Amino acid sequence: MALLEVSGLKKIYTTRFGGSQVQALSSVSFSVAEGEYVAIMGESGSGKTTLLNILAALDKPTSGQVLLDGRDVTKIKEGALAAFRRDSLGFVFQDFNLLDTFSLRDNIFLPLVLQGKSYEEMSGRIGPLARKLGISQLLDKYPYEVSGGEKQRAAVARALITNPRIILADEPTGALDSRATEALLNLFGEINAEGQTILMVTHSVKAAAHARRVLFLRDGEVYHQLYRASLTVEQSFARISDTLTVMARGGELDA
Repeated sequence: MALLEVSGLKKIYTTRFGGSQVQALSSVSFSVAEGEYVAIMGESGSGKTTLLNILAALDKPTSGQVLLDGRDVTKIKEGALAAFRRDSLGFVFQDFNLLDTFSLRDNIFLPLVLQGKSYEEMSGRIGPLARKLGISQLLDKYPYEVSGGEKQRAAVARALITNPRIILADEPTGALDSRATEALLNLFGEINAEGQTILMVTHSVKAAAHARRVLFLRDGEVYHQLYRASLTVEQSFARISDTLTVMARGGELDA
């Protein structure tokens, strides 16, 4: 059974003034196996953000299902949503979402504090994780004292420390320079190789080329997908670029 199953997802928004309707998602269906690394791409307005918000239980679909470990995310009651996100999902954002008044250590600890974990358990978890991410020497610094790449590594640590079922990454390289981008993408590859499931929304062809599969959204639907298989990152980059070019011209892609 797939870890994540999305079936017939539709989302229609009604505008505040005039009552007109906007269909953000038409009929989105796909699955993600445990241990997969999937990127989602598409032009602005294709439905990527809406889809990610629904997967993160931040928004409700008009119709359709989102099953994580067989549990319908769309049916979770409001009072249980925060606990579900905290225990099952890890988030990595473009703008890091770190608290400037907290050290990196305390930012990383935060989801465990909300789970009610003891300081001993939190300390036991952060040590190996910080070493893996190369931030052990930075834990007592504050976000404004470190670089963008170091902030994002701390954000990844915060996402991983709860042992989530899936990492949801929203444009994780968007605020990083080329060197920090390469380091983060290599890190994602290492984490995925250890079995962590990752679903990443991105505009970056470079970022998507590191994923094992790329889903392309157009007009609120899954329009095409590419598997990296045995391709190098450079070869995957070229295939993704070609696909985006065809899509932009309104052409049709081979199945």
